[in-house]
Amino acid sequence: MKKIKTAQLKQLVEAAIFVADAPVSIQQLRDTVLSDFTVAERTLKTVINELTLDYQPRGIQLVKVASGYRFQSVDALSPWLSKLWQETAPKYSRAMMETLALIAYRQPITRGEIEQVRGVAVSSSIMKTLTEREWVKVVGHKEVPGRPALYATTSTFLDYFSLSSLSELPNSDAFDEMAKSIDSTSSLKVLNEAPSEVTDRATENKQIKSDTND
Repeated sequence: MKKIKTAQLKQLVEAAIFVADAPVSIQQLRDTVLSDFTVAERTLKTVINELTLDYQPRGIQLVKVASGYRFQSVDALSPWLSKLWQETAPKYSRAMMETLALIAYRQPITRGEIEQVRGVAVSSSIMKTLTEREWVKVVGHKEVPGRPALYATTSTFLDYFSLSSLSELPNSDAFDEMAKSIDSTSSLKVLNEAPSEVTDRATENKQIKSDTND
């Protein structure tokens, strides 16, 4: 096995993570680009930590997600960087995001348990989309009559949302802050729900009153 200088090791690790099309773990680095070299795991972790610090003040950062390490742009730059792509980001329904949230926070969970919490049926298309995106998967079956499938999130789910583990999911306080922000900023509405019957009647009565006054 060959030895490699720390400066060269740092360059090689940086380049490997940069060109990879998916997050790279320490074990992957050792099994591939570093397979010809003798590198202590402690040294490798030190180099990665140094790279992380090097990129902190930049527009690109080295982050650790569930599957390993990857480079990604700073979240705050998204509004401007998104102009580089013509296609719009996919929009997900409230029902889908609620279903995903229940799986993430209460996993493993059955489809029936999700429906019990939400109070409505979970459409097959929602479960199909979540599994096709590899955000959720079946991890077993509950030992009750019918043995329904138990769903849980995947490492792909964590990678997509830039999380290294489920412990990094926002807590209830974060959701409360998000709700307040959405309520105070009308431009942050993410749902295209039909107006309720009460809203329709209120609007109709207001219009009738206005016509009468005219």
